[in-house]
Amino acid sequence: MTRRKLSPTGEVQWQFLYRWLYGIVEPLSGEHFMLEFSHLDSWCFEGVLQAFAQMHPEELHLIQVDNAKAHSAQTLTVPDNVILLFQPPYCPELNPIERVWQQLKRWLQWRHFDSISDLQESLSRWVPRLTPQQMQSLTQWGWLVDGLCVAGI
Repeated sequence: MTRRKLSPTGEVQWQFLYRWLYGIVEPLSGEHFMLEFSHLDSWCFEGVLQAFAQMHPEELHLIQVDNAKAHSAQTLTVPDNVILLFQPPYCPELNPIERVWQQLKRWLQWRHFDSISDLQESLSRWVPRLTPQQMQSLTQWGWLVDGLCVAGI
């Protein structure tokens, strides 16, 4: 408690540590690819695209992304076998991967991690447990499959 017209003094510096899980999912088959990074930026996103493209070099990949700065940076180099499809702004419900992130958040809710390495360990246990069938159930919406078929994708 302080006297009137006096503000309490004290320095508070909250420290937040983040981990970013980048993911690509193919809704029809449930195949998926995920990598964890310390940042959300174009350099990390480019690393994900390069790693994914190298795993599937003979195929052309159409990857839906939102309008994050990391996805549209001027310095971003997109592999030759990848095409980025930008969804309309403020429409996360159009991107199937968003359902995967919702599932992850539900799995992590009410958990406390003493360190960032504990969080990383937890993510390392969750990601491999995702089966293609689970990914299909999360991302394979009827209207999406119909749209892909009409588009010939």
